[in-house]
Amino acid sequence: MKNLLLSLFILATSLLAAQESELQLLDLQLANYEYPYPVSTITVNAQNQALEMAFMDVKPNHYNGKNIMLFHGKNFNGAYWKTTIEALTAEGYRVIVPDQIGFGKSTKPDHFHYTFQQLALSTKTVLDSIGVEKTAVLGHSMGGMLATRFALMFPETTEKLILENPIGLEDWKLKVPYKPVEWWYKNELKKEYASIKKYQLESYYDGNWDPAYDEWVNLLAGWTLNSEYETIAWNAALTYDMIFTQPVVYEFSEIHVPTLLIIGTRDRTALGKPLVSEDVRKTMGLYNELGKATQQKIPNSELVEIPNTGHLPHIERFPKFIAPLKKFLKK
Repeated sequence: MKNLLLSLFILATSLLAAQESELQLLDLQLANYEYPYPVSTITVNAQNQALEMAFMDVKPNHYNGKNIMLFHGKNFNGAYWKTTIEALTAEGYRVIVPDQIGFGKSTKPDHFHYTFQQLALSTKTVLDSIGVEKTAVLGHSMGGMLATRFALMFPETTEKLILENPIGLEDWKLKVPYKPVEWWYKNELKKEYASIKKYQLESYYDGNWDPAYDEWVNLLAGWTLNSEYETIAWNAALTYDMIFTQPVVYEFSEIHVPTLLIIGTRDRTALGKPLVSEDVRKTMGLYNELGKATQQKIPNSELVEIPNTGHLPHIERFPKFIAPLKKFLKK
């Protein structure tokens, strides 16, 4: 038995080393990583800086007059919406997919005061630049917190709101001790392929891995090979602080646009789990409970739960994700 376990360990280690050796060093703004659709940029003037904000603006062959904007999560960028964009444009929707400041192909500032209000304002600038006055808004993970803030700030622009496994459905400040930005920064600097994959495997997929998920690990791990990775790590630390200190959970009752919650119930994502006891940890990120509780807080909202699904329904269970989304958009 010991020999078998040792052999399996050696095999796993060898496979991990092989995967790491194939990593591509990625540019600070992903210039050497191709998105599924053409990328445009605009200059956003914020906090005495001229920042470049990248976005995809995908127009259908037969436009139905409706638009939808997709907000990515913290450990992702607009590229992971590829299949969602394909499905929605096939239905006639114009799909706008921004990379937020600090993410993807957008600028990674050396200094920036991250707030959801600031990100929402910059995103509204994107819409203004392309002449879109009304749109549905879909946010995943951190993008769900941002989509909530956007809907609260710009209700006249937001026709419908869709939240896919959003984080921030609970206030972690009540359970997790505060750590300064420098603490998050040091943690980011330690990241490499193995730790990134381990986190996603445990938090996003509950131990159920598919090789198709490797791409989203490789994007983050490829950045760690960059000589400017400290800039990326600093921005990541700043956005962690934003997420931790700026909850939207207390404002769900103020959302007055039709809202759909799409929740993978196996998800256990929560910020700060390593900082609390095992007993407290067991009470955090329970999306099988959080989805129902959140639906009760948001007026005029619907809940679609997807069993046996983790943090990324649009990646892990796309057919079960896209069907209720299309149905909701057509109402």
